[in-house]
Amino acid sequence: MQTGLSSAPISSAPSFHESLKQFRSAGRGFWSHVSDAEWNDWKWQLKNRITNVAQLENFLPTLSPQERAGAVLAGESKLALAITPYFFNLIDAADPNCPIRWQVIPRVEETYQAAWEMSDPCGEDSHSPVPGLVHRYPDRVLFLVTDRCAAYCRYCTRSRLVSNASGYDFHPEFDRQIAYIEKNPQIRDVLLSGGDPLLFSDEKLEQLLSRLRSISHVEFLRIGTRIPIFLPQRITPELCAMLKRFHPLFLSVHSNHPRELTTEARDALARLADAGIPLGNQSVLLKYVNDTPEVMKAHVQKLLMCRVRPLYIYQCDLIHGSAHLRTSVARGLEIMEQLRGHTTGYAVPQYVIDAPGGGGKVPVNPGYILSRNNERIVIRNFEGETYEYPEVQAVQASEDSQGVARSG
Repeated sequence: MQTGLSSAPISSAPSFHESLKQFRSAGRGFWSHVSDAEWNDWKWQLKNRITNVAQLENFLPTLSPQERAGAVLAGESKLALAITPYFFNLIDAADPNCPIRWQVIPRVEETYQAAWEMSDPCGEDSHSPVPGLVHRYPDRVLFLVTDRCAAYCRYCTRSRLVSNASGYDFHPEFDRQIAYIEKNPQIRDVLLSGGDPLLFSDEKLEQLLSRLRSISHVEFLRIGTRIPIFLPQRITPELCAMLKRFHPLFLSVHSNHPRELTTEARDALARLADAGIPLGNQSVLLKYVNDTPEVMKAHVQKLLMCRVRPLYIYQCDLIHGSAHLRTSVARGLEIMEQLRGHTTGYAVPQYVIDAPGGGGKVPVNPGYILSRNNERIVIRNFEGETYEYPEVQAVQASEDSQGVARSG
């Protein structure tokens, strides 16, 4: 296992040219006999997901003992196993450290629990005034709509809820959730998440969005989804045309590695962008997946080529059974040092820790402010050079403006 600031396996890092210039199709792989109509049907993809150890062993003969043990346990007392055929084809079967493999193949390490890990690391249940609604920030709510996803990330913050493996018995009550929003006029922003809202049919999602849009104080809507990455076939022209009716509507995508940004994913994201939907990406910093500056830089730059703004890099939440995928905050800060100033500002996300127990997102940045007092601030740039900025001028300008205001 990787520790400290050691590098992830070189095999997980694509070349700069490969990541930025070449968008490759996921292909059909074991499903080469499947017709175009079936392969491009998102419902076919869901119906034919890999969901058990027998299928895994058939499609992935290099399954390790740790992976096999994890797959046997998946769905019994922990997060279920599910991988769409499309996304499964991104796994390099010859590479035990394939970054796609680490994200979706269960491992027995998921049964290990560090003393500091929790079932609800973000404290969502303690900020839930009605079932399925989290009101952590004053002007916005998290609206959980389903416990199902197209595929299951092994580091899922809501593994207590999604797939119902832990007996959480999640049943959203849309009437109660919407009634709470209606009664609280300070709520201006509603984020639909789960599970994945884009697993709903167009009709069901349209009904829900219509009800929310009818609330006068709700200014804009957001959808958190990994569907464009796990199941790009779901992003149909019909879906995009429907979503376009509910602007301002934003989409938070979840991609972690440049290999996930295939031609299919790129085209799905383009359909959403062409519908006028602003796209932002949220990545999770993961060992063996994206915890090197080279991989992260290639990823954020490739996101921009897909018309997606890198928004957040999350330190992996302290969810039960995720220690084998967690890397250090020091590693995250090192990566941020290699992004700021070394690539366009549009490609630099905010590195955040979701404070354990429900404290919300806290920005974590390298130390660019070296010292400050009432007269000056000493800063350094991305090259390590230091500069002084006179703080006293800002104080004098404030005093001058007050004087003008008084005399006017």
